[in-house]
Amino acid sequence: MIESRLFKIIYYLMEKGQATALELAEKFEVSVRTIYRDIDRISGAGVPVYSVAGRSGGIRLLDRFVLEKSLLSEEEMRDILFGLQSLAAVQNSDMETVLSKLRAAFQMADTSWIEVDVSRWGSDPERERMDFNVLKQAVMARRQIHFKYYGSNGIASERDCHPYRLIYKDKAWYLYAWCLVREDFRLFRLSRIKEIVLTGILFDRIPEGTEPDLTRWEKEREPVSVVLRFPKEAASRVYDVFDDRVVTECDGELTVRAVMPDNEWLYGFLMSFGDKVTVLSPLSLKREVEKRLKSALQHYEENR
Repeated sequence: MIESRLFKIIYYLMEKGQATALELAEKFEVSVRTIYRDIDRISGAGVPVYSVAGRSGGIRLLDRFVLEKSLLSEEEMRDILFGLQSLAAVQNSDMETVLSKLRAAFQMADTSWIEVDVSRWGSDPERERMDFNVLKQAVMARRQIHFKYYGSNGIASERDCHPYRLIYKDKAWYLYAWCLVREDFRLFRLSRIKEIVLTGILFDRIPEGTEPDLTRWEKEREPVSVVLRFPKEAASRVYDVFDDRVVTECDGELTVRAVMPDNEWLYGFLMSFGDKVTVLSPLSLKREVEKRLKSALQHYEENR
């Protein structure tokens, strides 16, 4: 228990820079006297921690202090390397230098058990890395960007945004930004962002405690309970999307019972299966898919 708190104090000071004894006592729910005893233990273990007197003083670590590798377990070291390797997949080659240094520091040469590549099939990986780095630079430097964006309706629009965060969710990268056109926060899928321009206009960070809920867009979607049937040959795509718990196999077919967003993505997803999916319910969804398939067929018949 004590050892765990000591490590947490070290991590807290590394993150915050410094803290008062009272702040640490409230953070870890112990007395100020206990915190001072903990600081003595940390110092006695060779960690360069010291106190600065005065109104702006506090407890802090020596500048540029880093944890020794002996304080990390092998699993933690592998997790660190895995995280950096994931970042290397979307950033420039300089990340490989960092990885090489950490492999040497951790004495772990064998990291070839995994390969991370988040670029899309058929895409230009170098182009995607360049765009990602422009967006990362905009977020870090708080610089306004301009780009063309293709919405789910296929219509392109010009956007001016204040980018706040890059998010990886459900096999895709998104940009979380304040859109000056819509005057609201928006989630932009990176694959639909084109012609990015990094401007010289600076903006302020979001004030503390006012960041909006990132799950807002999921809550705004109207969900629908669907029952779908797929032939066995579609199993690979079915399991790419659905969890095993919502899939039932019987007589060579797969039945999926799931709650999904009732939007354009759902229609496009179902139509992408062609004749390899049957919508069993709801009836309204089945009718809508039928109508769209007939429209697509008519389009091809008119353009023979």
